[in-house]
Amino acid sequence: MARNQLRTAVIIAVGSELLTPERVDTNSLFLTDALNELGVQLRYKVVVGDARDDIGAALLAAAAQADIVVVTGGLGPTDDDVTREAVATACGMPLQEDADVAAAIRSRFAARGLAMPAINRRQALVPRGATVLPNPDGSAPGLWIERPEMVCIVLPGPPRELRGMFEAVARTRLAAACGRQGIFRRVLRVTGRPESYVDEVASPVYSRWLSAAVPISTSVLATRGEVELHLSARAATREDADGALDAATSELAAVLGTDLVSSDGAALEEVVGRLLRAQGRRVAVAESCTGGLIASRLTDVPGSSEYVHAGWVAYHNEAKTALLGVDARLIEDHGAVSEPVARALADGCRMRAGTDYGLGVTGIAGPGGGSSDKPVGTVYVALAGPGGRLRVRRLNLPGDRERVKHFASQAALDLLRRTLLE
Repeated sequence: MARNQLRTAVIIAVGSELLTPERVDTNSLFLTDALNELGVQLRYKVVVGDARDDIGAALLAAAAQADIVVVTGGLGPTDDDVTREAVATACGMPLQEDADVAAAIRSRFAARGLAMPAINRRQALVPRGATVLPNPDGSAPGLWIERPEMVCIVLPGPPRELRGMFEAVARTRLAAACGRQGIFRRVLRVTGRPESYVDEVASPVYSRWLSAAVPISTSVLATRGEVELHLSARAATREDADGALDAATSELAAVLGTDLVSSDGAALEEVVGRLLRAQGRRVAVAESCTGGLIASRLTDVPGSSEYVHAGWVAYHNEAKTALLGVDARLIEDHGAVSEPVARALADGCRMRAGTDYGLGVTGIAGPGGGSSDKPVGTVYVALAGPGGRLRVRRLNLPGDRERVKHFASQAALDLLRRTLLE
């Protein structure tokens, strides 16, 4: 493989335990970030059990798709550790014992006053022609294999061993073969619009970026109550990437308007906190159906005591009246889930806390409690502000109880954000 031509990679995580709900492949997250810093784009990653044929098939498939194949795990001394055999067979490189590796493993055991078990000699088997990557933190060495079609890097599974080996040895070799470009990312968050609308207005903008001097690729991802735009720039330096990403962000901001929550990946509650702090404003919250979720999200942000003053969970109708002064006749005439009650909750918490803003939320989270005119998912969100200003939104939210509560909290925080932007 020629220098400066390694641009794409596939990660193969080996281990039958990774195919169970008890274990998660965290190594791939580290490797993806490290490869991106070198300008290498991950094509895909796959988890394979401890089966020699499956590992070999995954390696051959990856070699046809990428310049670099990183294989992790399965380098231990036991019979189910078959990665080295699978890699050797797939690459057509017979295994042979490496005397230096065997001596290093014996020394490692001797340092602890132990004789090396015979089974550990398997870890000294190396495909003929492969370069051994020393493992200062464990007994299993790694491998660097150069083939005409790809570079294969084989790393141990334990994260401490994998990270130390990749940074100390493999990354140095890759840096010489990947050139001097890195991949730098930025996340934009949008709320209040569906994914299709966001892509419709944004695609004419981002479709031009792939042919720019600093190419930028874009992915659109729908999450709960938000749409994320992931921008990835390939550039020689962080400064070059930031310049291109700043310009790209400005273009998107122009078409997304106030639907754009943040251009630095900040969550909605963090953005609301920034606005409150910058304007020297404080907020109180009165929640019924959300059960304290809005206050929880606001106070998840460090330093939120500067602008979050108080919160009430007034779930029962009597609590709405006793704690927040909601007129019992409003509840009787309009129902607890209604615009007048939401207004009264917002105004009541604002007046009692002495804050600039008060948020009130009432609704039907389900699964029961709905009716034909107020089905499950009906939520009223109200915001009381300076000068007696009141805003109310009626929402018809889909989904189960947890989803309704989350979307209601999202709508409440977004109503406050948009008001602060004005």
